[in-house]
Order: sequence, then structure tokens, then C-alpha cells
Amino acid sequence: MLSKKTKYGIKALNYLAKQDAFVPVRIATISENENISLKFLESILLSLRKNGFLGSKKGKGGGYYLLKAPKDISMTAVMRVLEGPIAMVPCVSLNFYEKCNDCPDENECAVHKIMLKVRDNTLEIFRNTTLADLSN
Repeated sequence: MLSKKTKYGIKALNYLAKQDAFVPVRIATISENENISLKFLESILLSLRKNGFLGSKKGKGGGYYLLKAPKDISMTAVMRVLEGPIAMVPCVSLNFYEKCNDCPDENECAVHKIMLKVRDNTLEIFRNTTLADLSN
């Protein structure tokens, strides 16, 4: 299940993608327009800034803005920053692989087989979707 952090992060990025490029938007404005708790949104935007998606400007006329064009922001990158591993189980994760303690042979495991398909199809969607695709 998608966490609220990820859901709100995508909503905030989408809101910023629809604004003028490199023009800072106040956190309160995003919060009001997207119905996201201001305190929670601050944490999400800080994480996105630390990971190179957003820039920020302090003071009067300050706020957050996208550092890249929406077409250059893949959902794969956004999901990994906000949600963590894309795979539903660690034994099929590309970046966070861990062997399952209860599984003697991954190649014979029914859960492993189906989760590989889920991961691959999910990755295909995320890789082929950019922020620009969502904001159109």
C-alpha cells in the first residue's frame, strides 16, 4: 500500500510542476491547495530537497520549486526516495535485496516468482512515467 508520505509527495510535486518554472511556491499554498497537513508537508518537501528534486528560497517571496523539468523527473526516482524499495518483498528488490529467512530456494518459491512479476511490471510503469505525464 502506498504511504501517505509518498501520496502527498507526488501531489506536491505535481502541484509544483503546474507552476511557473523556478518560481518559489509557499508551503502553505501547496498545503491549502492539495489538502495536506502543513507540518507533514514540510517534512516531505525537505526530503525531496535533500534528494535533489526541489530547490528552496527563504524569506519574502520564498518557497519551493522544481530543480528539473517535470519531463526529467521519473516516478522511479520519486518512489525510491519517498517510499523506499519498490519491491513488495526484499528477495526481489533490485536495490535492497535480502534473502528471506524462511525460503530455502528462491527459484522454487511461489511467492518469489509472483513478486518478480509484480516488481517488473511496477518498475515498467514507474520508469515510463514522468512528473510531466502526471501534470498533463
